[in-house]
Amino acid sequence: MRESTPKRLGAPANTQVNPRLVLAICCMSLLIVSLDTTILNVALPTLQRDLHADLSDLQWTIDAYTLVLASLLMLAGSTADRIGRRRVFVAGLAVFSAGSLLCSLAPGLGWLVAFRMIQAVGGSMLNPVAMSIITNTFTDPRERARAIGVWGAVVGISMAAGPLVGGLLVDTVGWRSIFWINVPVGIAALLLTLRFVPESRAPRPRRPDPVGQLLVIALLGSLTYGIIEAPDAGVTSPLILGCAAVAVAALVTLVRYESRHPEPLIDPRFFRSAPFTGATVIAVCAFAALGGFLFLSTLYLQEVRELSALRAGLWMLPMAAMAFLCSPLSGRLLGVKGPRPPLVIAGVAIATTGVLFAAFAVETSDLGLLLGYTLFGLGFGFVNAPITNTAVSGMPDAQAGVAAAIASTSRQTGTTLGVAVIGSVLATGVSAAAYRAEFVDAARPAWWIIAGCGTVVLVLGLLTTGRWAERTARRTARGLADPAPALRDGNSHG
Repeated sequence: MRESTPKRLGAPANTQVNPRLVLAICCMSLLIVSLDTTILNVALPTLQRDLHADLSDLQWTIDAYTLVLASLLMLAGSTADRIGRRRVFVAGLAVFSAGSLLCSLAPGLGWLVAFRMIQAVGGSMLNPVAMSIITNTFTDPRERARAIGVWGAVVGISMAAGPLVGGLLVDTVGWRSIFWINVPVGIAALLLTLRFVPESRAPRPRRPDPVGQLLVIALLGSLTYGIIEAPDAGVTSPLILGCAAVAVAALVTLVRYESRHPEPLIDPRFFRSAPFTGATVIAVCAFAALGGFLFLSTLYLQEVRELSALRAGLWMLPMAAMAFLCSPLSGRLLGVKGPRPPLVIAGVAIATTGVLFAAFAVETSDLGLLLGYTLFGLGFGFVNAPITNTAVSGMPDAQAGVAAAIASTSRQTGTTLGVAVIGSVLATGVSAAAYRAEFVDAARPAWWIIAGCGTVVLVLGLLTTGRWAERTARRTARGLADPAPALRDGNSHG
């Protein structure tokens, strides 16, 4: 990559900015956040036994983290644009490391869920801010595409290392040790950031939007809670219907309020761009498929096949290896051919994986399981880079943090919904008395949902990457360069 020299605000004295070093430091934050998810998935059956948890408890162990992360990512992105990206990034590393240490000391499931939420507060300040730092460091589109390909490869590394490292730690030291490794990596990234990463911020600082933030939390929280608790409470129970009502009301109010706010948390004008809207929906679907895939695979390998955590991690290695290998290929293909080819490959691979498990129960044979895991890894490896690149390309630099945060929010929202929906579908079809015997049949509807997610990726990959879509993106970029409608009309919610 050709090295560029971004504008530096408050960078350490006598420090020459090295874009590749900045990229490496940012990728360290992605590694610990992504590693945390894959490691924890391998530890779920052990957590279930040690902390006497049921299936919904396991869902909350994952979703408490991703829910808080999704709720705060946009706030973190806009705050970083306003007060300084390095400053927020450093704070995130400190809080995430502290939260990881607390998770390792959790005396019970409730405490673990609470400490996971603290972890997520720190994590919300990492990935979108790191991506904003990268997009402001690599300004050339080809360089940026390659850097994003490296970024995507780190996801593959975490997927490869997570099951193996997590399985080894769980089998030898215990589940608490899976949180320890975040602490030294987080501290190292913090020190390197202070020394080598330049400060940057948006030319025009954005004001906070607390009402929009509360509405996002209400929407995601009520939706996730309702989905997870529906199997136990009943779909028509007052609790679940109340959650649905809150979610709908929050969504409607959010759209109306943000459309009139002078500096909204989520600028509705972003979604006039077909590529941006497509990337957002694709991110939700792809990561819902990933969250559901990891949840189902972990439980199947350890509870049905009765494998150890380490052997389960080894079985998932083909999926992780393919994701690792295909991520940089996706970045290169993206830089040469645009987002359509990698999105088509990803959609076909993910959809085919879901069909293989749902219609043919390939998990019942070793060869079929290997094929399914390899194919899913290929699909997921190709999907990440075009999501990120499409989300931030064409957006004004002043709003790079918000655009990157929306893309990251879509990922975490997808993971949250994937675990919630697929876990609840599984819970309705399997009983504790015949868990192993019923698991494969109970999981079929969940695999069809994953196949549907892949189909959406394919269809939107075709529809939102053509000339018409590019025209909408250009119109949106011109519109974003103008003052917000509320400011032009003098209608401020200050």
